[in-house]
Amino acid sequence: MLDDLKERVWLANRDLVARGLVFATWGNASGFDRASARMVIKPSGVDYGVMRPDDMVVVDRDGVVAEGSLRPSSDTATHLELYAAFPEIGGIVHTHSHYATVWAQAGCPIPCLGTTHADYCPGDVPITGMLTEDEVTGEYERNTGRVIVRRFRDLTPHAFPGVLVAQHGPFAWGKEVEDAVTSAATLEEIARMAFHTFSLNRDVTALPSWLLKRHYERKHGPDAYYGQQ
Repeated sequence: MLDDLKERVWLANRDLVARGLVFATWGNASGFDRASARMVIKPSGVDYGVMRPDDMVVVDRDGVVAEGSLRPSSDTATHLELYAAFPEIGGIVHTHSHYATVWAQAGCPIPCLGTTHADYCPGDVPITGMLTEDEVTGEYERNTGRVIVRRFRDLTPHAFPGVLVAQHGPFAWGKEVEDAVTSAATLEEIARMAFHTFSLNRDVTALPSWLLKRHYERKHGPDAYYGQQ
């Protein structure tokens, strides 16, 4: 069951290593099959270099293991919370990639300083509020998902395919797990660019709204003309 998705999720997790987005075992990718309401996710703490497609863990919407002999990622409940809240997504990636995590630890959204960022999302990369002590000592991972969902009350996950969890790190998503990997890689790159831009000019201002809008909509808008048909 779900052999194709297990293969794709395994490859996505390996791709995180190839793209330099994870260190040690700090990260995970998952995919969600809406037809069966099953999620496939990386096993907890298993080295990327030794895991195989059959090591991927299948869980139901409550996080109960349906297939696999290993424990699923400790972030499983966070992923499930996001799939439940954002029905348009089919893949999620969580990393502790260097620059995105620096912004998260600083408690800062990533400002849109140039057109490269505007090609990714139509504004600052959002950051969540801090979890409370009760949220952390209770259902920590599920509450991590909930704090992300709260931040998106006035945002759409399609337009903003990533978020920083305050003092934690980035989560990114997409229509499929491969898209989520691309979102995570792009998020890390614009985090790096913004960091270095501020190092050169601390007085830099945000991209003008009219330029931001044009760049975002030419790629993602209703009359987008970027790329091929």
